[in-house]
Amino acid sequence: LLLLLLLSLLSLRGRGQGFGQTRFICTSVPLDGDMCAATAPGGGSAEELKSTVLQLRETVLQQKETIMNQKETIRELTAKLGRCESQSVLEGLPGEPKGGRKGGFSKNTMGDLSRAPAAETLSQLGQTLQSLKTRLENLEQFSRMNSSSQTNNLKDILQNKIDDLEKQVLSRVNSLEEGKYNPKNESEERGKIESTLTSLHQRITDLEKGQKDNRPPDRFQLTFPLRTNYMYAKVKKSLPEMYAFSVCMWIKSNASPGMGTPFSYAVPGQANELVLIEWGNNPMEILINDKVAKLPFVINDGKWHHICVTWTTRDGVWEAYQDGTQTGNGENLAPYHPIKPQGVLVLGQEQDTLGGGFDATQAFVGELAHFNVWDRKLSPGEVYSLATCSTRALAGNVIAWAEANIDIYGGATKWTFEACRQLN
Repeated sequence: LLLLLLLSLLSLRGRGQGFGQTRFICTSVPLDGDMCAATAPGGGSAEELKSTVLQLRETVLQQKETIMNQKETIRELTAKLGRCESQSVLEGLPGEPKGGRKGGFSKNTMGDLSRAPAAETLSQLGQTLQSLKTRLENLEQFSRMNSSSQTNNLKDILQNKIDDLEKQVLSRVNSLEEGKYNPKNESEERGKIESTLTSLHQRITDLEKGQKDNRPPDRFQLTFPLRTNYMYAKVKKSLPEMYAFSVCMWIKSNASPGMGTPFSYAVPGQANELVLIEWGNNPMEILINDKVAKLPFVINDGKWHHICVTWTTRDGVWEAYQDGTQTGNGENLAPYHPIKPQGVLVLGQEQDTLGGGFDATQAFVGELAHFNVWDRKLSPGEVYSLATCSTRALAGNVIAWAEANIDIYGGATKWTFEACRQLN
């Protein structure tokens, strides 16, 4: 048996290393003899035989390592193929109507685009959970200072919920790796987890309120740390019919490619009634009734910038301001089309359907504050006052920036706004 095993290993070595034509010589060994002491014909010694066995063992280990590497390579290629197939679905969607976006990016403005691949969604959920855990850890010191049993119980309940969510995400990752994942259940499962995330975030936010100082209602910012299709904020009131407007905000981002969609306003029958977006490698654009103007903003540097866009329906005249200075203007942008009322105003996502249809590739990544809307064209002096945090700066008469006017979902967070304090 030992002789047969040796012959088999020699044969495997010959095939694995490509020795070409190899001749094997059999030598009989007495039953009570020492095989290691036997010499092979042609002058082979016991030491050479031992060396051969060691080489064979090394070859087997190398082949095992090669097989493992190949399995890993196959797994990586499969994941890349999945992403490519998802991208091909996006690229294969029908082009948008005349006057829609340009620059090689086609988009179905009213259809619900394909979601991010399941593996990416799981990764994003994992990062969101980690963010929530960090916030809970920051609350521990406050909990120790405030020894009320209610606060401690809340923290324990939230921690347990996070642990349960982590188990769900891990279970879905294992299902993906084992090929047991059923895409038919993706929407339902994702909906459950996102709903739990929203509820969890709200509970943590309520707990954090005990730490906040008595800051003014407008001194806050929204943070969207990840490119997802579930983090967003919603303005509680709609826009009225407007024949002119000014939209101004503070914004900070270094996301690439493109910072995404700071805000979108959709009305029944038109998802792109009023949208500000920087998508892919395109410059930032303002869309009104699906008509587009490219804006000369240079703000994707990770620093706070103040931007304003003004527009009047008469001849579709528009102006763009960055950090208090006019940087561009134009006309014929949706002329004589009033902004329609009774819509949904969302911060951080681009709507493909009224109040939904979010696509992660167009999500805003960064920080946003002091989003204000007026139903008239601001003067250059008024814009400059806003950009320099002047005490004379006015709040929007249509939408004013205040915590009571904003609902947040999916793990987006509120923090104290510091940009104006740095300027003063």
